[in-house]
Amino acid sequence: MKKTRLRYSDRALFCKNILAQQIFLLLENKQTNLALSADVINCDALLLLADLIGPEICILKTHVDILDDFTPSFAEELKRLANKHQFFIFEDRKFADIGHTVKKQYSGGVYRIADWADLINAHPLPGPGIVSGLAEIGTAKQRGLLLLAEMSSDKNLITSTYTQKTVEMAEIFQEFVVGFVAQRKLSPEPQWLYLTPGVQIQKEKDTLGQRYVTPELAILEHESDIIIVGRGILDSHDPLIEAKKYREAGWKAYEASI
Repeated sequence: MKKTRLRYSDRALFCKNILAQQIFLLLENKQTNLALSADVINCDALLLLADLIGPEICILKTHVDILDDFTPSFAEELKRLANKHQFFIFEDRKFADIGHTVKKQYSGGVYRIADWADLINAHPLPGPGIVSGLAEIGTAKQRGLLLLAEMSSDKNLITSTYTQKTVEMAEIFQEFVVGFVAQRKLSPEPQWLYLTPGVQIQKEKDTLGQRYVTPELAILEHESDIIIVGRGILDSHDPLIEAKKYREAGWKAYEASI
C-alpha cells in the first residue's frame, strides 16, 4: 500500500494555531510521538516521572485533580522540567459545561490550569459555547484545545454522527482547537493533531472497560499522530526502559507511514 502521509514538519505549515505548529515541529525534531499519561497521586512522584521520562516524550498528560498535595509551586516546577526536557503539558481536564462555567474552571480555582498547561481538552457535547469560553482564556496565552471526538472505553456512547459534528466544530475554531483525542484520523485536512489513548504493546483490555491498541495500529493503520501510554509504562519494572520501547515503536510506525 502506497503511503501519502505528510511529515509532521510539513503539516506544521498548515496550522493556524502557534502551539500546534510548535508541537508538530517538536515531534519531528525530537523524534518522538510518545505522550506519557502520568496518573500518579502525589506531586513528588509526578515530578520524578517527568524528570526521568521527559527526554523520551513529546507530551506529559496530567490529571491534576487526583493529586493529593497540589500547590502552585508544583506547577512551576513542572513547567521548568517541560522546558528542560522539551515536552508540552496536557491537562486532561475534559471540560464539559457551558462557556461561562468553563472559563472559571480553566482560569481560576485552586489549579489555575491556564497558567501552566499548554493543552487542555473538552467534550463538545455542550455545543460551540464551550470552545468560545475556553478560547477567551487560552488564546491570549497561546494555548491549545483538543476536542474529544472518540474514546477508548468499551460501550461508550459516542456515535459516528457525534464524531463528525465534533470535526465540524473544530473547523470553526481553528485558531484555538489544535486537534482531537480520537482513535483514528478523522479529516483529510493536515493541520489537525490526533492523540490516541489506550495504547499498549501487548494487553488488549482491562477490567474497567478500557480497550487497548498497539502503537503500530494507532500510528500506521489508524493514522494517529501521538500515542498516549500510561499503565504500559508506569506498571513496568523499569519505566524508563519501557518508555524507550514505546518511543521506538511509535516512531518506527510513523516512519513507515511516510
